[in-house]
Amino acid sequence: MLDELKQDAEQRMQKAVDSVNKAFARIRTGRAHPSILDEVTVDYYGMETPLKQVANVSVEDGRTLAVSPYEKNLAPKIEKGIMKADLGLNPATTGEVVRVPMPTLTEDSRKEYVRHARNEAEQGRVAVRGVRRDVNSDIKDLLKEKEITEDEEKKAEGEIQKLTDKYVAKIDELLKSKENDLMAI
Repeated sequence: MLDELKQDAEQRMQKAVDSVNKAFARIRTGRAHPSILDEVTVDYYGMETPLKQVANVSVEDGRTLAVSPYEKNLAPKIEKGIMKADLGLNPATTGEVVRVPMPTLTEDSRKEYVRHARNEAEQGRVAVRGVRRDVNSDIKDLLKEKEITEDEEKKAEGEIQKLTDKYVAKIDELLKSKENDLMAI
């Protein structure tokens, strides 16, 4: 029973780390990266469709993304979808390809993105601690029902704390990497 709780906790903590990683991918660093456009949707025959399903996104050079639609008539809709996503990007259609230049980041915008990254990391840490709280509560319930001994309870809580520390450290590591990425000129 305790092993199942520990395994569940580990999976839920990993999901929190993955969520933080996804959030970091959406934070612009000034360099072109296809994941910046992951949240963009395009009106495709009346349905909002993810950009990835209607076009190929590639890095043209260090500061420009090239979006090649699978159907030629989609270029204006893709451009409109990128504008509507409110990412602070200004796409330009040249023939059949939509080019998305990355604006250079000012010192103020870099600091704002770092602040946003720290906020996302804190939300991830809170989620990990929430998992710890839930699992510790479940362990205490097992103790009340006399399914485990007090020694087993203490050992299990210690293991959950080690897991919590491990995943909080992963989030801190991701944050440090993102901050370095954002502040690099």
